[in-house]
Amino acid sequence: MAAISPVRPSPIAGSWYPGDPATLREAVNGYIDSAQAQNLDGNVIGLVSPHAGYIYSGPTAGYAYRVVKDKAFDTIAMLSPLHAYRPEPFFTSAHAAYETPLGKLEIDQALLSVLQRELQESAGVDLADIAYDREHSLEIQLPFLQCALSRPFKLLPIMVREYRAQPLKAFAQALARTLKGSNALLVASTDLSHFFTEDEANKLDSFMLEKIKEFSPEGVLKAEEDGTGSACGNGAVAVVLWAARELGGNKVTILHHSTSAHATGDRSQVVGYGAAAICS
Repeated sequence: MAAISPVRPSPIAGSWYPGDPATLREAVNGYIDSAQAQNLDGNVIGLVSPHAGYIYSGPTAGYAYRVVKDKAFDTIAMLSPLHAYRPEPFFTSAHAAYETPLGKLEIDQALLSVLQRELQESAGVDLADIAYDREHSLEIQLPFLQCALSRPFKLLPIMVREYRAQPLKAFAQALARTLKGSNALLVASTDLSHFFTEDEANKLDSFMLEKIKEFSPEGVLKAEEDGTGSACGNGAVAVVLWAARELGGNKVTILHHSTSAHATGDRSQVVGYGAAAICS
């Protein structure tokens, strides 16, 4: 069997976002700088950010990363869905680093080992390794972090295929124990409703964003289950909300909402995007 490359090469640079470093940095900084500044109470410990191609969701993602511009974190705990089918509930990268056109991002192996131990001891769950994945939802956030933050950081990448409340909450509690006392930022990567008319999407998205604003991971999961709201990364959002609560989070602020119609002009079938900040 061939050895796994230590660095996960980007499968989406040049398509989902610019592949040229200077062009990418200019685009991302433009999205962040164009976002309206927000006055938040407390310290930002978590974000919710969309994950479509930058021409669609970049302006909304800019609102999420504007609130951490020039801040410094040692580790980013990045929670995303895994769109490809695999039977396991939780995944991490089999590589030692991610690569974007802006450079390599080392995975925090020390915290990853702690998380794996916490999961095994508390819930009997293992993180499955995945190599050479094509998952865009996690990677799409990385150039924003590379541009927004004031210094390099390590990455704790987690991909979620679990949607049941009990195992998600157990995972979140293990993640919170892992991160307790560290200088870490939680990020949940998710888009909102898919392929409804813009009027329908606005209603669905408004309901889902209200559940996020209420700091209700249970509400997020129920909205997805009964169709009153939609978020493809609802499991990742629920984990981040539960973990943030364990780490002292007490307020969620919705920063921005948009749909793909802003980029395409097509209001007959849109995808919704939202940005939020979690503070302690």
